[in-house]
Amino acid sequence: MEQTIQLGKFNQLSVIKELDFGMYLDGYEEEILIPRVYIPAGTKIGDTLNVFLYRDSEDRLIATTLVPKAQVDEFAFLEVKQVSKLGVFLDWGLLKDLLVPFGEQNQKMVVGRKYLVRIYVDDKSHRIVASAKIERFLQAEMPTFELGQAVQVMPYEFTDMAIKCLIEEQYLGILYRNETFKKITLGETYQAFIKKIREDKKIDLSLEQVGYERINNCKQIILDKLQQHEGSLPLHDKTEASVIYAYLEMSKKDFKKAVGGLLKEQKISIVNNCIKLN
Repeated sequence: MEQTIQLGKFNQLSVIKELDFGMYLDGYEEEILIPRVYIPAGTKIGDTLNVFLYRDSEDRLIATTLVPKAQVDEFAFLEVKQVSKLGVFLDWGLLKDLLVPFGEQNQKMVVGRKYLVRIYVDDKSHRIVASAKIERFLQAEMPTFELGQAVQVMPYEFTDMAIKCLIEEQYLGILYRNETFKKITLGETYQAFIKKIREDKKIDLSLEQVGYERINNCKQIILDKLQQHEGSLPLHDKTEASVIYAYLEMSKKDFKKAVGGLLKEQKISIVNNCIKLN
């Protein structure tokens, strides 16, 4: 089977030549330069290096041992460094910035702000570029997630009502802001739970477990906090939602359901506007 290099990804390539300014690697169909500054100390001809391949400003293949923030065929949340007549350039951790052509933007992209993009190799130019039109890179079929299933999500955009998320790098999801009680940082990864799957393939998410399991989890959090606070907490059904969240990191609605369950199980009592461990 004929071996080929993978542009925009890491490759295991052998050193075949050494010059003052760097080394050349066996790229199967051509020799690929790795500049001296990126060569690990002690490297010699015949050694194999794990290198990332990209094209420089003169369209030459270049190898580096630097690790970019993402590779080809991956999503990434990257900051705009510069706007030019070709498009915007993103910081992806290499000397040469990553281009988003104007035709691949779904809104005006602003220097200093971060955006979710998909990195790919353009079929015409054979250059590594990025697109903010992420929906065309998502799965086409209906999601097969189960309700309540735990998934990894990346929040990437705030709207007035919601937080848009990328789910498992495959689908789009929504966290509703009035149901989200923890601070969310765009570009970070969180565990969330499938709440509803719509016919347009978009998915409603929750950061809390859905249904019965969620309330059971809330009940255990309350019992653990009571143990930590000598069996008493200054909380009851009239307590402000913000105070409940400060103590327990749960919504007032879930708190009331969990307390109701614990009262029925006779594990707690309410005395002088406090919940107490029996």
